[in-house]
Amino acid sequence: MAHPNPDAFENDPGYPFLAISREMKAAATSRPFDSKKNCWIADPEEGFVAAEIKETKGDMVTVITARGNEVTLKKEEAQEMNPPKFDKTEDMANLTFLNEASVLTNLKERYAAMMIYTYSGLFCVVINPYKRLPIYTESVIKHFMGKRRNEMPPHLFATSDEAYRNMVQDRENQSMLITGESGAGKTENTKKVISYFAIVGATQNAAGKEKAGGGAKGGTLEEQIVQTNPVLEAFGNAKTVRNNNSSRFGKFIRVHFSGSGKLAGGDIEHYLLEKSRVVRQAQGERSYHIFYQIMSGFDPKLREKLQLTNDLKYYHFVSQAELTIEGVNDKEEMGLTQEAFDIMGFEDWETECLYKNAAGMMHMGEMKFKQRPREEQAEADGDEDAKNAGICFGVDAEAFLKALTKPRVRVGTEWVNKGQNLEQVSWAVSGLAKAIYARMFHWLIRRCNKTLDAKAMERKYFIGVLDIAGFEIFDFNSFEQLWINFVNEKLQQFFNHHMFVLEQEEYKREGIQWTFIDFGLDLQSCIELIEKPLGIISMLDEECIVPKATDMTYVQKLNDQHLGKHPNFQKPRPPKGKQAEAHFAIAHYAGIVRYNATNFLEKNKDPLNDTAVAVLKNGSGNQLMLDIWEDYQTQEEAALAAKDGGGGGKKKGKSSSFMTVSMIYRESLNNLMHMLHQTHPHFIRCIIPNEKKQS
Repeated sequence: MAHPNPDAFENDPGYPFLAISREMKAAATSRPFDSKKNCWIADPEEGFVAAEIKETKGDMVTVITARGNEVTLKKEEAQEMNPPKFDKTEDMANLTFLNEASVLTNLKERYAAMMIYTYSGLFCVVINPYKRLPIYTESVIKHFMGKRRNEMPPHLFATSDEAYRNMVQDRENQSMLITGESGAGKTENTKKVISYFAIVGATQNAAGKEKAGGGAKGGTLEEQIVQTNPVLEAFGNAKTVRNNNSSRFGKFIRVHFSGSGKLAGGDIEHYLLEKSRVVRQAQGERSYHIFYQIMSGFDPKLREKLQLTNDLKYYHFVSQAELTIEGVNDKEEMGLTQEAFDIMGFEDWETECLYKNAAGMMHMGEMKFKQRPREEQAEADGDEDAKNAGICFGVDAEAFLKALTKPRVRVGTEWVNKGQNLEQVSWAVSGLAKAIYARMFHWLIRRCNKTLDAKAMERKYFIGVLDIAGFEIFDFNSFEQLWINFVNEKLQQFFNHHMFVLEQEEYKREGIQWTFIDFGLDLQSCIELIEKPLGIISMLDEECIVPKATDMTYVQKLNDQHLGKHPNFQKPRPPKGKQAEAHFAIAHYAGIVRYNATNFLEKNKDPLNDTAVAVLKNGSGNQLMLDIWEDYQTQEEAALAAKDGGGGGKKKGKSSSFMTVSMIYRESLNNLMHMLHQTHPHFIRCIIPNEKKQS
């Protein structure tokens, strides 16, 4: 008898979580089974429960369930059961009967055995295990490298390896689309995919181990690609009701390779950052991690340096709901963020300015204003917090306060200082804080891309990994949810088109008789309702330039245009339980969503106090603040440039007041879809097993 190989995959600690043991297989096949009698019936508790048919009368059957109850139901309501040899099958496309009960049971039984990956034909299904499994180790990676999908049990790495092989052999860009609802595990799986590509590409590149970027800081290229993540998570992730580390932005990370498959750099595109969280958090939620990491005391001198000497609760912008996350130590996390910055080769002044800007926003939330009696004018009520913000931003506090309470506006040909009331000032403060954060995040992405741009290497192909928020249906759905759901509608259409259209082309090549069906059309009418002229978005953009328009005139126009005329546009049902009031409803692919239109116009126009921006742009002592506003042209600058003879030589693009948020979002979404259509896609679907975050 041959000696057992100690390096064989069966001996890997991760093996029991990936493959069915011989004992399990034997136990399954010995299960008694009668294809004529065994079936599944619907059950309110379990979803489906096994049953045995006792007698059949016409189109009715009487069954005894596994619990011993006798039930009579219509014949078609009893779903067929698959023979025992298919128990815990690795690919559900193999099942004899592909009904709902069989799919659900197969996923459930594999999950109970902690096998979280299962194939369903072309795509890979993942169920969040809510615990760390030993299936992402270097030894597991080595077993999957270069193997065909059918030689190995289901795993994210098998799908990743297939994409890598397709890229090298077919010489074509690939994409991995990681989808699923909030809290299903998209971000974690994205990290694993990226480390896999970094390791596979670097293994090809064993000679190229030198540091990228040189200098005392920095790491190897594959380390840097993996370390981009903690940096982006600190500034782009937050605790939500459903997820302790929810990405509040979408990302498409491209890992570039040379023609021979060696790692050759990376870059990131980002989508739909949720800015509103910077100034507002709902019950049970928290703002972006970075604010709490700064306050954690990891660097004992940092808070003092940033003038953050009060308790966290003092800073309203970041303390409206949760202050901590169960099982997360913000101090440790800050250490990891700092370490990631070092490996990414960030300069000290860069990280210092990022922290200064974050602190400045916290101080901004505390700037107090009061209304002058009998006047439409607000004034500063104490300047302590404004001074602290000024120190962080490198600007004069007095000028900053004046800009907020009496901005310069154009009246005819003159520039005058216009008084603002209390409400206008507080809108301006939060608008500015959100804009600083969004621009800072945009800068952070560009800065990471600079590190990941391995200039010396030839970039031939890429594998892109898309991690974007899933459909969101909350008690209160606003402008942000409308966009997230619209993006998902587009991605679902892309998925349907790929899955069915490409599969059907395969049939055509093989000469199988087949009636062609385009499953992408199911979603077309909802997509058109949202994006076509006179659709939800174009009417919103139009309403943003109509004088005296309000959120309600917008809703009225939508109703006149679509109610009763478009199948996907509906009158919302009255609120149930904790649901908020809603103004219109859209029938999406994932379900009917009730939208509340309050602040839609404001969120879409996203106006900024130009005078306050001018103060920030001309400050000193915070280089990052100057960099993030560099491409923003205030109206006063635009007027001066025009006076100097049409743009004053250096053209800075349209004045920012022309672009609505929807226009910017639409452009980036179109770029994403265009890019995906030019790749060979691979799909990974993440699923939440329960609402308790329990394994």
